Amino acid sequence: MNGMKLLTGLLLIAAANTVQAKKVPTQVVYRFDDHRYLELKGWNCEGELWYIDTKRGVRSNPVGQFYRIFTRKLVHPSERYIALTGWSAGGFRVSKDYGQTWSTAMFSPGPNEPDEMNQPPSEDVISFTVVNDQGFLLTKKSLYMSSRGFDDPRILPGGPGITFTAPDGTLDTIKPRSPGWSWGMVYMTKRGLADATNQYRTEWMNLPDNVPEVKNYQGWDHMRCDMDAGK
Repeated sequence: MNGMKLLTGLLLIAAANTVQAKKVPTQVVYRFDDHRYLELKGWNCEGELWYIDTKRGVRSNPVGQFYRIFTRKLVHPSERYIALTGWSAGGFRVSKDYGQTWSTAMFSPGPNEPDEMNQPPSEDVISFTVVNDQGFLLTKKSLYMSSRGFDDPRILPGGPGITFTAPDGTLDTIKPRSPGWSWGMVYMTKRGLADATNQYRTEWMNLPDNVPEVKNYQGWDHMRCDMDAGK
């Protein structure tokens, strides 16, 4: 009987050690500054993505599973507006409240690319910069941008709306009850903007032709991940 108890105890210890050895690894994959960073929980650099801001006490989960890190240049000093993209750069998870809540942003429909596709091939992406509450995705052929960080007051509730002359010469109006995308929720090129009603909204006017220069950035310029973590 004592021998059986000993064997059972050894088996339990071995099982506990196996479970402990296979604990899902968590690693910091990006640092924005000294108090904000991203954690990835998962094997082989794929899994849950967490956003942490130790100064504001924020811990949130932008991507619940299957996140793979963005491998191109990433510069992100913006704090209120946080925008994240992944390995294929096929869309964005964005927060407009310092990382507390998250939504999905997308590429605008329409001819953003020279071949009239609405988004770039993944292999064309060069860098992603988020500064002053605005995102800039640079590719080999184009520069995709979100709007500046506010909504045109004319299309907010109670506003007069925006009346404009359509390409066919008729008058049209963007009305507050159906204003379209709010700020920061869609990415497009100037080529695509030329065919969109967003061009009449002040947050989309006078956009730059190049990625803004970022000086004295304190964060990482690339995401990092150890494929062997936890093994």
